[in-house]
Amino acid sequence: MEAVEMNSVSLKRPRSEDDVANADEIKRQKILEKSKAANDSEQNIGTVTEQPEDTKNETIPNEESEEQEEELEDSDEDGDPESFADMMKHGLTESDVGITKFVSCHKGFSGILKERYSDFVVHEIGKDGRVSHLDDFSVPVDDEDPSEETFTVLSDEDKQRLEELQLFKNKETSVAIEVIEDTKEKRTVIHQAVKSLFPGLETKTEDRDGKKYIIAYHAAGKKALANPRKHSWPKSRGSYCHFVLYKENKDTMDAINVLSKFLRVKPNIFSYMGTKDKRAITVQEIAVLRITAQRLAHLNKCLMNFRLGNFSYKNHPLKLGELQGNHFTVVLRNITGTDDQIEQAMHSLREIGFINYYGMQRFGTTAVPTYQIGRAILQNNWNEVMDLILKPRPGAEKGYLVKCREEWAKTKDPAAALKKLPVKRCVEGQLLRGLLKYGMKNIISAFGIIPRNNRLMYIHSYQSYVWNNMVSKRIEEYGLRAVPGDLILKGATAVHMEEGDVDNYTIHDVVMPLPGFDVIYPKHKIGEAYKEMLAADNLDINNMRHKIRDYSLSGAYRKIIIRPQNVNWEVVAYDDPKIPLFTTDLDKLEGKPLPVLPTDGKFRALKMEFSLPPSTYATMAIREVLKMDTSIKNQTQLNTTWLR
Repeated sequence: MEAVEMNSVSLKRPRSEDDVANADEIKRQKILEKSKAANDSEQNIGTVTEQPEDTKNETIPNEESEEQEEELEDSDEDGDPESFADMMKHGLTESDVGITKFVSCHKGFSGILKERYSDFVVHEIGKDGRVSHLDDFSVPVDDEDPSEETFTVLSDEDKQRLEELQLFKNKETSVAIEVIEDTKEKRTVIHQAVKSLFPGLETKTEDRDGKKYIIAYHAAGKKALANPRKHSWPKSRGSYCHFVLYKENKDTMDAINVLSKFLRVKPNIFSYMGTKDKRAITVQEIAVLRITAQRLAHLNKCLMNFRLGNFSYKNHPLKLGELQGNHFTVVLRNITGTDDQIEQAMHSLREIGFINYYGMQRFGTTAVPTYQIGRAILQNNWNEVMDLILKPRPGAEKGYLVKCREEWAKTKDPAAALKKLPVKRCVEGQLLRGLLKYGMKNIISAFGIIPRNNRLMYIHSYQSYVWNNMVSKRIEEYGLRAVPGDLILKGATAVHMEEGDVDNYTIHDVVMPLPGFDVIYPKHKIGEAYKEMLAADNLDINNMRHKIRDYSLSGAYRKIIIRPQNVNWEVVAYDDPKIPLFTTDLDKLEGKPLPVLPTDGKFRALKMEFSLPPSTYATMAIREVLKMDTSIKNQTQLNTTWLR
């Protein structure tokens, strides 16, 4: 599954991508201006900007400076005027992480991947095989729902005071709201508004000096915010509201954090089947505990780059991994291939498939790859873990991170380095806080402050690095045929292929292990290659248990070749690089017509569609078509070269 870098949070949806520049475009423009000022010849950055998929599960912590941190995270720094393309010269290429082989025999050609985030659309495929689409904004009719007046009866000042009360942001124990134009109906609406918009608060009516007041107060202490009101939910209605989330240029977890802020609830009441790309338009199913469809639909009026629809009530949440996969619609712009090359490439993708490499986003975007940190964790070399995370590094980074790293290198003082870091929620800030709390002699505990999923991302990255390298060796040694000693799955169990089994299986049945204590290895040269690679990293393949249980690797199996389903494609001509080349779900709902394209334009684009199972990378399928390095480093250089 794709996973792509997240940047900004906004409050209203723009009329189009070009009407309101998103944060990425602003950054690129600032970099462009700096480059021009420095007489740099590079003129544009329209790159794939991606991040490891395992970094998606951290929720927003409760910090007073949270909103200020978001602004800082989304802002561009005025540091080194070096262009983004120049900075990415320090980034990784595919060969750095073991991605070296192709399975097709066509001649490769160039094209630009994700020049615009709207060139990459992902639709989730549920466990029932149904592709998620946003095609209905209607709200299920329910007599229990509050009236529309509920959302407008409270003033902005009332809402601010109630939110501060709900989140314990002041010392007040209650908030009094005067009932203007007092009627029983008006009081009822105010009671409903407070209880539905501010979970955890109770209300009562009081007479004060001859006037009626609605008094809001906490009924159940601080736990009330985490636990939606049980008694206010109709028994006949399913406890979970399921809906389709359409999002543009937003990461799944960050989108949920935004929704939870507007709903004034904790993010952990949301559930989903998988994280989706940031630099893309994505459509997926979300479930939320005891929040009405009416209340969710109201968010469509105030959120940018989100739309919620296809509401229904069910009795169950969603679980990670329950999906069948994702359906991708991708545009590769400014392609150079002939019609014959494109036909050969797409036929090969449909009939043979692509090597199921872990994509570049698995390994980070800076000069210190995540797999190196994972290797140091497995080696129990905690000083190196600390050094790799905090040391200065060349490449594209925020200015405040650069200053923080420089301070660390100079003083090795976590307090001094933290002062240079206004954004404390990043991994570097969390580690420094840990070092401040536990001391330099207890790096293990300090590292443990980082959220578990982020810590595990490092060792999963190392596993992926080993897997990529071993699969490249396997294909180099034995090609695209199943051979004795290969591994195949029988149910959930891996077994070795025997000489007499070879004719019963193809390369599409062969799996290879991610290293761990609960897997077996191929019984041919590649089995030995695994041992040699781990031994070179001072790791024992026969002892993958770590003294810290979280870092013990059980291992897993992964198919080496994936054949996409539902593969379709067409080549289109266009003149304007900014024009969209297909309509989205939201375009269809809003009645936008198909873009009018010339028959003989200046540029050509390849529009392709395909479906992939979970945990596979669409960028690796696209790599097989183009036979081109998909790293940010290469794509950035390609974009700037094309636009010179």
